[in-house]
Amino acid sequence: MKFISWNVNGLRACDGKGFRDIFRQMDADFFCLQETKMQAGQLDMAFEGYESYWNYAEKKGYSGTAIFTRHTPLSVTYGMGIEEHDHEGRVITLEYPDFYVVTVYTPNSQDGLKRLDYRMTWDDAFRKHLQTLDAHKPVLVCGDMNVAHEEIDLKNPKTNHMNAGFTDQERAQFTTLLEAGFTDTWRARNPEVTDVYSWWSYRFSARQKNVGWRIDYWLVSNRLFQKVCDTKIHTDVFGSDHCPVEVDVEL
Repeated sequence: MKFISWNVNGLRACDGKGFRDIFRQMDADFFCLQETKMQAGQLDMAFEGYESYWNYAEKKGYSGTAIFTRHTPLSVTYGMGIEEHDHEGRVITLEYPDFYVVTVYTPNSQDGLKRLDYRMTWDDAFRKHLQTLDAHKPVLVCGDMNVAHEEIDLKNPKTNHMNAGFTDQERAQFTTLLEAGFTDTWRARNPEVTDVYSWWSYRFSARQKNVGWRIDYWLVSNRLFQKVCDTKIHTDVFGSDHCPVEVDVEL
């Protein structure tokens, strides 16, 4: 099965930059989106052979996630069932007989780290959500996790140290998540590869110069990693400030 994840940074905007053609060309079993920035009814988007599930933020034009899938789930859960965290449309969980698929748009700690404390609370809650699922059956979790885990995961680690997405606290939380039983599929298969990123600022011709960050992930329960056939970061796909990331798993 082919799994794609993409932060589209506004699906309506991305739709005007070829999203539907890219979707069809990628031909995925699961196509997970983050930062859709939409409300229900704002865009008529359906693909033959796919069902879609949407989690909208209460705030207009903000956050939001979606999953298109060829496979009807046993159940669908929106959010984490925690009042504090479930107003921004950040999590969708699909349950299948042998696994779960989760898409997440992790909160950004923001300029001046004004949301870092909230981010720490969120990370704890989301890790517990995944561990609860993982206790029942293996999990595939994807999305914009808004953290570059190691120095190898961004172009300028020294100058970005303690900026949002590369604080010691966020990186430690990601380490804790992996230690809870999950594998970063792309890095596990490409341990020494440098200069491959999934997000580039729109400023300073960052993408043209490949001054980027790897903050979009496919993680799997450790016991699923042996079934991973391939993992890709589609740096040649445009339409957003992020590019799609892929994992192919024998399920």
